[in-house]
Amino acid sequence: MASTVTSKPSRPGYGQLLRTPGAWAFLLPGFAARLPFAMLIISIVLLVEHTTGSYGIAGAVSAATGVSMAVFAPLNGKYADRFGQRAVLLPGVLLHTASGLTLTVLALTDAPLWALFVAAVPTGASVPQAGPMVRARWGVKLQGSPLMTTATAFESVTDELTFVLGPLFATALCTSVDPAAGLLTEAGLTLVGGLLFAAQKATQPVPSRRHAHTRVDLSSDSGANAAHARVEPVSPLRVPGVRVLIVAFLGIGSVFGGMQVSLAAFTESIGQPGLNGVLYGVFAAGNMLAGVACGAIVWKAAPQKRLLVGYIALAITASGLWAAQSPALLAGIGLLVGMSIAPGLITGYTLVERLVPPTGRTEAFTLLTGAVALGQAAAVTVAGQLEDRAWDGAGFLVPLGGTALALLTLVTLRSRLAPPAASRTVARGVGHRPPVSVD
Repeated sequence: MASTVTSKPSRPGYGQLLRTPGAWAFLLPGFAARLPFAMLIISIVLLVEHTTGSYGIAGAVSAATGVSMAVFAPLNGKYADRFGQRAVLLPGVLLHTASGLTLTVLALTDAPLWALFVAAVPTGASVPQAGPMVRARWGVKLQGSPLMTTATAFESVTDELTFVLGPLFATALCTSVDPAAGLLTEAGLTLVGGLLFAAQKATQPVPSRRHAHTRVDLSSDSGANAAHARVEPVSPLRVPGVRVLIVAFLGIGSVFGGMQVSLAAFTESIGQPGLNGVLYGVFAAGNMLAGVACGAIVWKAAPQKRLLVGYIALAITASGLWAAQSPALLAGIGLLVGMSIAPGLITGYTLVERLVPPTGRTEAFTLLTGAVALGQAAAVTVAGQLEDRAWDGAGFLVPLGGTALALLTLVTLRSRLAPPAASRTVARGVGHRPPVSVD
């Protein structure tokens, strides 16, 4: 009697992903371009706190940078989709370097607060969106491949590696070399890394403006002729699931921002400011390790369910931060918080792949990145005020509140995260018939 052997499906691993032809050409420059962003907020906080003596002011200036990035990141993604990544990167890295240097000089010369805010806006607006751009390049390389989920996990791990190294590097520079060394180094690395990444023209997605006119077959049984139609890309903001993910990523940003300010204040209050980078590095290391595990697991549960479960874990662990009274306990809880963040980040980006068509994914990715930055900006502002006006460690209440509100939104609107039915819609044509669903 013949028998049938069924093998368990397995996800392609990281090794196979990294053997993708041409991948290293954009991976290494992309890492160099995204590392400085992990240094930016903490470098501003430490520099401005040193020159003004106030965490509230430091948080407000860094928040201006984060809000500016959150506002302009989706525009950068939209223009990168339309005109090409290189066209956005080149002027962006030059502006970011110049404005970062200007902010440093103004802080060191005791310039008025309004001048710091003026310099902070272009500093944030011009942050290179290297992470979303690398994800978009993976999408081109791996379109329709099962490696795409592995690539999403790999990119989240890479993001977290930058958030392990960046704060450690920035804190070491600011506390051991000079308070301005962190921001100066961030500006220089952005210039070098951004230009190297922009030079990789062969792997960037084809700009959508090249498809401004697409021949769409609208023939029917009556024998209508093919017509030319102008493709009108739909904004990812019109996708309900993307809007829910933005709220979730705002909550994740509140964890990053709240911990950056609160850890700096905590370590200074116990007379060990050098521990700041170590504690934040433990938090980010937990995130990175969980990201590696998430990418290696063959998941059976739907991604929207995984997002909800992961977010519950994040809200629970973040609720314990404010009660930690020792560096060891804070490191342990921070590790758990970091391990709870990675599943949400990875699953959120995975859902974007299912919810948004390729022509809008860079913009969608930057919307989520901008949401993290906006949540981070709000968190550093509120946490800075709490640290100045309340007790030491009061800033840790911000991650608790931010994740709780985001979790409530996820639970209420979780049905909107379901991917659309397995059909596609032909892009709308100006002056032609309505969208046509195709099996």
